[in-house]
Amino acid sequence: MIRIVRPQDDRPVIAVIGAGFGGLNFCKTFRGDARIVLIDKHNHHAFQPLLYQVAMAGLAGSDVAAPVRGIFSRYRHVSSHMAQVDSIDLKNKTLRAGKSELRWDYLVMAMGGVTSYFGNDDWERHAPGLKTLGDALRLRRQLLTAFELAENEPDEMERRRLMTIVVVGGGPTGVELAGAMAELTNHVFRRDFRNIDPTRASVILVEALDRILPTFPSSLSESAREQLEELGVKVRLGTRVVNVQADRITVSSQSGEEDILTRNVLWAAGISAHPLTRQLGPDVELDKAGRVKVLPDLSVPGHPEVFVIGDAAYLEVDGTAVPGLAPAAIQMGKHAAKVIGREIAGDPSPPEERPAFRYRDRGTMATIGRRRAVAVSGPLRFSGYPAWLAWLFVHLIFLVGFRNKLTVMIQWAWQYLTYGRGARVVAEPLEDFVGAEGAQGAEGASAESAASA
Repeated sequence: MIRIVRPQDDRPVIAVIGAGFGGLNFCKTFRGDARIVLIDKHNHHAFQPLLYQVAMAGLAGSDVAAPVRGIFSRYRHVSSHMAQVDSIDLKNKTLRAGKSELRWDYLVMAMGGVTSYFGNDDWERHAPGLKTLGDALRLRRQLLTAFELAENEPDEMERRRLMTIVVVGGGPTGVELAGAMAELTNHVFRRDFRNIDPTRASVILVEALDRILPTFPSSLSESAREQLEELGVKVRLGTRVVNVQADRITVSSQSGEEDILTRNVLWAAGISAHPLTRQLGPDVELDKAGRVKVLPDLSVPGHPEVFVIGDAAYLEVDGTAVPGLAPAAIQMGKHAAKVIGREIAGDPSPPEERPAFRYRDRGTMATIGRRRAVAVSGPLRFSGYPAWLAWLFVHLIFLVGFRNKLTVMIQWAWQYLTYGRGARVVAEPLEDFVGAEGAQGAEGASAESAASA
């Protein structure tokens, strides 16, 4: 039996899977005589709300990420391990990560969610999502490469494909991606290219429902749509994706099916729980998205020592499901830390007697572009410049690490004054995207480029 923690340490072991908002705040909040083993397949915490700015070349990856070991260097009771958890045995209280096996006394599952293609996983090759820092860098590489290829593309139809960007999903991520892409083509790229006119690029936002930002009040949804259209984004409501291929996306609406020719599809349409939740066994109830249906104290029914928080948990408070948002994950992490800390301190209680989690909704906001955003906080509804300022302030507050806060603030100030975006670097040589297929002609080269990016 290989233990990640030292075998001579007889303190209770709390295994935390995931260094996202929930896992991070659990580790920071926990107070008690126990050893926390934090496991994540990455060695960093990525600030997900700003990943779209990395994808759109507004920020560097290091601006929105912080090494986990650095975050917890002064937390002597926390040990961090970069590993992929492969399986969990609730009966024997063990988990396996690579070649190591860990015995735990408490388990906190904070793995977050993954991009969902609603059963069409083959679409992922041509329509990458945006959940990790790697996803953001992939999107940035694909988009920058597409315009580089368009600059030297002799065929007008293929050039049009390369300069057409389709964003699928009208939630906050999709709205932010579409707005940032429109600003990129209208204000940044327009100064850099000589053979193409980037302002003629087409940015299309596709949403299956009858309005974007469906969790916002309808007035703010309409305001967001108008602000996107002011930027030149074509908003297609009531439009469902039927198929995604290397050179086109097929959509369906009341007027029938239609092919949109494009090499750039950005997927922001769905999310499901981490696949690890499906390995917990038949006695653990999941919802349709694979989220664990937890008790009010956030523990798993029948397993009072196992807690699920963040996007992997499903819980209704006062008849409303707790949303899969960063503030909810943060609050869940803090709540689980207090419950477990109390028990380890000598006050064990059955789940029904533990404090129930209460979600405090402090508001929701989405940015659309420069001086454009929508926000709701309690009875307040506002959009445009005031909402944009509020969005900037809130995200700076929650960003992890003083260095990141300072760097991002400086970058935003520079972008506001100059529209400059310095993270427009394609790390791989252009030949890596074109490859051997380049001999097959311009269309074959571009298709291979888009698929590889």
